[in-house]
Amino acid sequence: MSRNLPVNAGRIAEDIAALAEITEPERPWTRRAFSPLFLKGRAYIEARMKAAGLETRIDPAGNLIGRRTGRKPWLGTIMVGSHSDTVPDGGRFDGIAGVISALEVARALSDQAIELDHDLEIVDFLAEEVSIFGVSCVGSRGMTGQLPEAWLSRASDGRGLAESIAELGGRPDVLMQQNRPDIAGFFELHIEQGPVLEAEKEDIGIVTAISGITRLEITIEGRADHAGTTPMDRRADALVAAAQLVLDIRNAAAELAKTPGHFAATVGEFRIEPNAANVVPSKVVLLIDGRAEIRADMEAFCRWLDGHVGKLAGAYGVTINTPNRVSDNLPTPGDAGLLATLEAACTRVGAKHRRMASGAGHDTAWIAKVAPAAMIFVPCREGRSHCPDEWAENDDIALGAAVLFEAVREMDKNSHEETPNGTHTG
Repeated sequence: MSRNLPVNAGRIAEDIAALAEITEPERPWTRRAFSPLFLKGRAYIEARMKAAGLETRIDPAGNLIGRRTGRKPWLGTIMVGSHSDTVPDGGRFDGIAGVISALEVARALSDQAIELDHDLEIVDFLAEEVSIFGVSCVGSRGMTGQLPEAWLSRASDGRGLAESIAELGGRPDVLMQQNRPDIAGFFELHIEQGPVLEAEKEDIGIVTAISGITRLEITIEGRADHAGTTPMDRRADALVAAAQLVLDIRNAAAELAKTPGHFAATVGEFRIEPNAANVVPSKVVLLIDGRAEIRADMEAFCRWLDGHVGKLAGAYGVTINTPNRVSDNLPTPGDAGLLATLEAACTRVGAKHRRMASGAGHDTAWIAKVAPAAMIFVPCREGRSHCPDEWAENDDIALGAAVLFEAVREMDKNSHEETPNGTHTG
């Protein structure tokens, strides 16, 4: 279906293709934060920002920002963006599609000589993916005063995070004092990283919430014995109990996933001791990654797990510790007003849309803690992401960019007006 969009799909395709070329030759598509290739990609984006008439800068957290001044800057800043770094051997669209779509919004406004009342900022957030320092969302946390100060002391291969931010043009010396009370609203476009939109033939996903992520570590201790001589009914096999637990976790998560709201739980890390073919396993440590759109679902899962491990320990003659919550982040809902704005924008450009949750984390989650924020998804082939096969059709990305364009204009038009001294006139 052809559409007369307010954005230039060809420019979007050109920029995404150009960034895809900036990768480790044998590892498409790899452009990790803080690497020379990341800096090369940043230089390309900055040049394109300047060509679009944006004033560029690196903020103290190392974020690349292109700014377009509005007629009434006291109204605050409308911010649009995502991230340009990748995971190793990751996708060519994850994050990048959002940065380029945001840039295209600014270009389309200029093409049509549209002046906004608000200032507009296009942002490439630093290190949304897990970086060489073992932490993620460095830029969005840092911009909003949510970066743990201890992170600045983290090091990798003799380099410190603070030093690396400074090398990018950031200011780690003032980073901990950062906040952005001027953000009137934030939008992010991202590929879905799942199969729902493609399967249901929907154009846009309106993200109702970014799921909270809870990680739980469980240690199962049995007894090491000779694998050939110990009778099967006299073993305390930690691995057998762990295998049953993994299946039980999968089944419990599948039941919770049938209820309203996104829920998933995965055993993604698994360590076994002594890890020898001729020894009955004596110890297993596993890590559960749980994702919940509705906090009550995660609490219900944790209560079930606390009770279940005791029953399992008795059944298999092993010891299982009470699950340890290694980390625990709450779900982040999208701003209701901005979600409505995005839905109205979809209608204006003729985009079929549905509401859905995000099972993955995004920079939006951190901006949303200090300002109204919302995001949209565009389809990706077979839901593949964080892999070389990741693919999104350019027409789908352009349609998403058109939704952002309309949403920015609508937000700018409808925001409650204030005078420079802070009093309201609307």
